[in-house]
Amino acid sequence: MTSRAGLVSFVGRPNTGKSTLMNAMVGQKVAITSSKPQTTRHTIRGVVTRPTGQLVIVDTPGVHRPRTPLGKRLNDLVMTTLADIDAVGFCLPADEPAGPGDRFVAAAIRDAVRGPVVAVVTKTDRVSRDALASRLAAVAAFGAESGIEWSDVVPVSATSGENTQSLADVLIERLPPGPPLYPADAITDEPEAILIAEFIREAILEEVGDELPHSIAVVIDEMIPREDRPADRPLTDVYASMFVERDSQKPIVLGHGGVRLRRVGTKARAHIERILGTPVYLDLRVKVAKEWQRDPKQMRKLGF
Repeated sequence: MTSRAGLVSFVGRPNTGKSTLMNAMVGQKVAITSSKPQTTRHTIRGVVTRPTGQLVIVDTPGVHRPRTPLGKRLNDLVMTTLADIDAVGFCLPADEPAGPGDRFVAAAIRDAVRGPVVAVVTKTDRVSRDALASRLAAVAAFGAESGIEWSDVVPVSATSGENTQSLADVLIERLPPGPPLYPADAITDEPEAILIAEFIREAILEEVGDELPHSIAVVIDEMIPREDRPADRPLTDVYASMFVERDSQKPIVLGHGGVRLRRVGTKARAHIERILGTPVYLDLRVKVAKEWQRDPKQMRKLGF
């Protein structure tokens, strides 16, 4: 049997379930998820190893009509990523008809993608069997209308796990022959600091709701083992800064008496301890970077 390996990117408009699907296929959380559009701001790689080959999934930000310099930079990041991709999974939710956002994505990637494009119909657990059949037919028609020839159409549910194995098999079949790109036990190649910053941001998004989801950025300032701890009782100190765009936004993140910030720390710490494999002391500070989404210099300082 010929082994295959390569890079596959999940693309789609914001909030189509790309990150949740990647986590389900990897079998472990490597990308943050949220009901807020444009949650993903970095390309995250998740590694799926099967007997037939290795699939490296590149989760990208949702492609959208940008309203800020940050939005344009995220779109540019997606297009740059697609230049090195072997195949694409175009994510379209089962519970929503194709709309302007999907057509915008199709137009954006049509000429940029050289490899096969698989239509991935996500969130199938949200619709009836009859509704799903209609949606699959609509997705097939959408491809023809958009000038994209689907190499396959695969319905999946990341929540129930239905068809995620089949999707992995379909994608691996479309990769070039070659040896694995990562060790068999790898699940991601993301630096720990990036993953930790993302899990802190996810915890904030869960807490602040719709109040300021796109105004928050997180930077890890320092991450060091506590020196005075015995070898059998390690502790890692993590110092992180959370940036908002205006002074008036700081109280929203802090909450009354700092209660919201403490909840953020509690939620994020559990993920951080899993990543680092040690107990963690997490120090969170809230700072202001004036209108950082519109300031290229500040975006660079914050890792964009």
